[in-house]
Amino acid sequence: MTKLRAIVLAFVMPALAHAEGSSPIIQAVVQDHILPRYETFANEATKLADAAQSDCRVNSAPLKASFNDTFDAWIGVSHLRFGPSEQDNRAFALAFWPDSRNKTPKSLTRFLVDGDPAGLSAEAYQEVSIAARGLYALEFLLFDDVVSTIGDPQYHCTLVQTVTQDIANNARAISTDWDNTYANLMMHPSESGPYRTDTEALQEAFKALYTGVEFTKDTRLGRPLGSFNKPRPKRAEAWRSGRSLRNVEVSLTSLRDLASVISADHPGVAARLDNAFIYALDIAATQDDPTFANIADVQGWFEVDTLRQSLEAVREILADELALALEVTEGFNALDGD
Repeated sequence: MTKLRAIVLAFVMPALAHAEGSSPIIQAVVQDHILPRYETFANEATKLADAAQSDCRVNSAPLKASFNDTFDAWIGVSHLRFGPSEQDNRAFALAFWPDSRNKTPKSLTRFLVDGDPAGLSAEAYQEVSIAARGLYALEFLLFDDVVSTIGDPQYHCTLVQTVTQDIANNARAISTDWDNTYANLMMHPSESGPYRTDTEALQEAFKALYTGVEFTKDTRLGRPLGSFNKPRPKRAEAWRSGRSLRNVEVSLTSLRDLASVISADHPGVAARLDNAFIYALDIAATQDDPTFANIADVQGWFEVDTLRQSLEAVREILADELALALEVTEGFNALDGD
């Protein structure tokens, strides 16, 4: 019996030691940052689909309110571009932006003019172009002066219901996969999983943080800013629904939370990083145009550029201090390909 017990322990103890040695930082990233935010997103998306079933008209106040709640929840996870969000292009199907070739309004126009039967079923709609799916497509359907009025009103209404149900299905699929599979894979690295070590899992979390900051700085702010001589306010994210500044603020708030978790073992860096986030959020709070349309004026351009520069300070702390403290690199994230 003693010999058998020794043999069993020889196999079991290494596995137990590995589980017990799982990084507290990664545990916190998954349990306190990722899982609750994806659950919130899935719940809000379900409410959005329900709101569209109740009233799918473009002037429905409850529908537009639910749209904003769901968009908030999406922005809160939009930097987490790895794992379940990348399966079957789910994240791109939820958020096809930037759209430099205007594929979204073109695709939606074809659906609305032709009355395409694929627009009548969420199951069929998951096979259509990602440009016609997700929150940015829904924004066009509800807020764009042209797209919101095209075609038969009943078909338009049904298409809104289809798009919202497709969003809800995708959101729930991502949340479920995190709960059922990917959370454990990230918290307990193994040779057969996507992460072989805690360091690799930490690298993934840091990449999400770094590229999230970079995306907000260079894309959410940089695209509409353009250059001083040629600003492009119509390139701002979600300007039709008045969410351009809101998306920056929600993103920074969520990224600040992730930064606080990842940097917890390095209090000096954590304090400097959090102060940089607070400064950026304070500057965002002083902005007076929710769509960044004011960057067409000299003063407005400099005000928004000051916000962008504050994010550069955050990025520098991440690259020059936190990455070194964690012994990781910026790496590559799916947002880099947007």
